[in-house]
Amino acid sequence: MRVFIHTGTFLGLLSCASAVFAQARLEVQVEPARASLRTNIEGYIGELGERDEQALRRLAPAAEEQARSAAEALGYYHAQISSEVRPGAPPTLLLRVLPGEPVRLRRVEIRIEGPAAQLEAFRVPQGRRLRPGAQLNHGRYESAKKLIQNQASRFGFFAGRFTRQRLFIDPAAGVADIELVYASGPRYRLGEVVFEGETPFEDAFMRRMVPFEAGAPYDSELIARLQQNLQARGYFEGVRVDASPAGVNGQVVPVLVQLHMRKPRSFGIGAGFSTDVGPRGRLNWTRHWANPQGHSYGAEMELSQPKQNVGFWYDIPLDPPMTDKLRFVGGYQFEELADTDTRSRLLKVGPEWHRRLDNGWQQVFSLKWQREDYRYGSDNGLSTLLLPGVAYSYLNSDHPLDPSRGYRLQVEMAAASEGLLSDANLLYSSAMLKGLTTLAGRHRLLGRLQFGGNFTDEYATVPPSLRFFAGGDQSVRGYEYQTLSPTNSDGDHIGGRYMIAGSLEYQYALRDKWRIATFIDQGNAFNSETSPDLKTGVGFGVRWVSPVGPLRVDVAHGLDDGSFRLHFSMGPEL
Repeated sequence: MRVFIHTGTFLGLLSCASAVFAQARLEVQVEPARASLRTNIEGYIGELGERDEQALRRLAPAAEEQARSAAEALGYYHAQISSEVRPGAPPTLLLRVLPGEPVRLRRVEIRIEGPAAQLEAFRVPQGRRLRPGAQLNHGRYESAKKLIQNQASRFGFFAGRFTRQRLFIDPAAGVADIELVYASGPRYRLGEVVFEGETPFEDAFMRRMVPFEAGAPYDSELIARLQQNLQARGYFEGVRVDASPAGVNGQVVPVLVQLHMRKPRSFGIGAGFSTDVGPRGRLNWTRHWANPQGHSYGAEMELSQPKQNVGFWYDIPLDPPMTDKLRFVGGYQFEELADTDTRSRLLKVGPEWHRRLDNGWQQVFSLKWQREDYRYGSDNGLSTLLLPGVAYSYLNSDHPLDPSRGYRLQVEMAAASEGLLSDANLLYSSAMLKGLTTLAGRHRLLGRLQFGGNFTDEYATVPPSLRFFAGGDQSVRGYEYQTLSPTNSDGDHIGGRYMIAGSLEYQYALRDKWRIATFIDQGNAFNSETSPDLKTGVGFGVRWVSPVGPLRVDVAHGLDDGSFRLHFSMGPEL
């Protein structure tokens, strides 16, 4: 048997099916308007699914009861709720809500008893929304209970319990009473830390990474810090800390740490390109630990057309080893400056004390001896300096590779004194500030400000590595790399005593990974403190957020020499 269906009839059946199984709509009208009440009712009822008008009419009484429960959760115990089904494609269930006067708190008693009451860090839930006269909200009552329980768990009051937990509601009188009394019981203590898994380190070295003594009052933040300390050193591939009170005999919680060592050596290779230095390659090799005291060392090399350098480092963990270390560094660098006949060969060696302060700043004290052989055109020089120095840096960022907001601060100072293994008196300083903010999700503002200065009475003896240059991808776009500086009689760029550079950039996000940008840069390196001749560059560019950070392509115009330059660079913007 054959069945024939006329095309028009078939399309009509599809249309009816679509109408039958369309997603029904929920509309909640609250008079007078209460946005929180409407949102709570919508969330409580949720999606209506694929229902027709008849199904919605059958659902309406249950929806009214759900709406009533949602209203009571916010203290509206006298709400009048009615429903109506409106036909259409799709059909709509309309709920009309007259909330009436809410129930208000009459008496509130929230109290902690036992040793936790004497612990300043243990907070008693309070605030204007938990005071007499405030509108009843079941969620705030439950949140107050949860806050007490969470704090008890954090601070080790594992035997604590509510001796009274009562929410009394009198809808007729329009009042409610809250009574929460928590007896904390004794505070448990942390036991001895036991390390499991083979490690090459001395036990005394491992103990220096433990932020508490055995017998210290329990605090889950100390457990978290222990895990962070072990992970931060880079020795371990996996760290698991178990300090569960389950099955504890007495009031001492044992701390068990399971460790899995990483491979002792690693090797890295990378390549990049920027218009400042052209193609460049990078190699590094690291020995992550060298002995039972946790020492480590490594070497690195970077090669590009204008600059080649090789360096080594040796780290000795101090106390505490997570934040303090003594580093010995050394290296050799050859650099050809600004595509001119200016060259530098630099040998540098010395110790550094690295420390991360409690406020997040990175602090480095250093004592560097450097010997630099350089040439400015036909002029040769040899500089020997012993430079004690200090540097501070701080990074606040919401993402390591592609932040949406944050800032970076860097400050560095170094000095040399003639006669103390130095052939000149010198005070060197530099500072940089970067900031980034995002508005309305798509509009990004990025700012940068750099300063530098040399203070000496023998400037002719200051080597190129301690002079200042501007121009290029990371300085003033629209000008060639390191071409903004004073020149000698042969036209060679020889660097300046001082430097200032700034940038303001606006970016607009076209898509998740693509942005367009426009910017203005200004700066120069100069010798006179008064009236520096600042150069200006303007332009536009494109940004693509790659897995290793934003790739930047810019077309910039140097307003002072009329040139156009294409700039390409990559890496985080802070």
